[in-house]
Amino acid sequence: MCVSNRFFLLKLHIICYSVTGVPRVYVPRLIENRILKAVRQFPVVAVTGARQTGKSTLLRHLFPDVPYVTLDDPVQRGRATEDPGLFVEAVERPCIIDEIQYAPQILPYVKIIADRERGTNGQFLVTGSQIFVLMQGLSESLAGRVALFELFGLTQSEFPLPGRTVSDIFQRITVGAYPDPLIHHADHTEYFASYVATYLERDLRHIENVRDLSQFLLFLQLLAGRIGSVFNLSETAKETGISHTTARRWLSILENSRIVYLLRPWFRNITKRLVKSPKLYFADTGIVLHLLRYPNAEVAEAGSHGGALFENFAVMEIIKEITARAVPVQPYYYRESHGAEIDLVLDGAQRTTLVEVKKAVTLRPRHYETLVRASSEFTNPRACLISAWSGREEIAGGVWNVPIWDAKAVLDPATE
Repeated sequence: MCVSNRFFLLKLHIICYSVTGVPRVYVPRLIENRILKAVRQFPVVAVTGARQTGKSTLLRHLFPDVPYVTLDDPVQRGRATEDPGLFVEAVERPCIIDEIQYAPQILPYVKIIADRERGTNGQFLVTGSQIFVLMQGLSESLAGRVALFELFGLTQSEFPLPGRTVSDIFQRITVGAYPDPLIHHADHTEYFASYVATYLERDLRHIENVRDLSQFLLFLQLLAGRIGSVFNLSETAKETGISHTTARRWLSILENSRIVYLLRPWFRNITKRLVKSPKLYFADTGIVLHLLRYPNAEVAEAGSHGGALFENFAVMEIIKEITARAVPVQPYYYRESHGAEIDLVLDGAQRTTLVEVKKAVTLRPRHYETLVRASSEFTNPRACLISAWSGREEIAGGVWNVPIWDAKAVLDPATE
């Protein structure tokens, strides 16, 4: 299909609306049907994810007639924290409550209403930006009463690339996947500068009393320089000038906020997966370019982090697809005893898929030799190389090439 036709089809699925008179566009999300199904089955539906991934926009689009309350508003937050029971009883139901992590005190009262009015589903539609903390609170207070979802930035399935070259990939890597810079054309340089500043000055202070924000920023920049690598927390703590305990807590905060994504290693012994070092990625590559001070896509592509950025983009595309579509696989990475790595191991109940990522247009045996060798360690695996070559075909014994603009195909059973 030509580029112009792809854009024409995309436009057919874009729904326009106005906020305070300013025309904006809405791009349908993969997760929509799952949420629509959940509101018919659960009294509470929660959508978590990093700030500005489009959580409240998604819910307000799906449920345009449902009253909306945001706890980002200091007045509403004050009412919710001062008398959570009264706040919950007073809101018109069904309702959308945005950024619920600012007032977790309301959750027990949401439970009371859910229990009192059994059989009335879809009463509370909530969002939150602190994933693990919020999910723990929801699970403890609303076990069996809440459907939990996570929303990342836009995937290529939701907003396709305009072309199929390495340059097109790095333009997307630079702009990132958040709706404002990607869809609404906010200047990505200004956007990510503001995003990081807001995170440090408001969100971080709400989670943790960090006295020296410049030191936390240094920690964040050091993480950005380590994308795609097995993460050495002790080394990063030493370079930042903080204790190992503080570094571990800061890393947990960043993972909880979905700024970073930690990919655990695959071992036959499941307990080992919890203790070995993870690989580090950022949930959005636009933040990485801002932290590493790459001015544009061309410099990023040619720079020392070009391969790591390409890998980060590909890995997160697959993670986002798995999350949005509820694909029944668990992602890991694999490291052989002599140090060779497989970037992704997608561990399913019936089959395992091995995925390697290479920023290459002309493929050589060295790009996929680790896949061939590691395949013998798994039972009946699929092996895929994600690259910048356009062919989707078998390139070696049992190894398929998948173009990065079609990265989701590694989840397709047809890639055999």
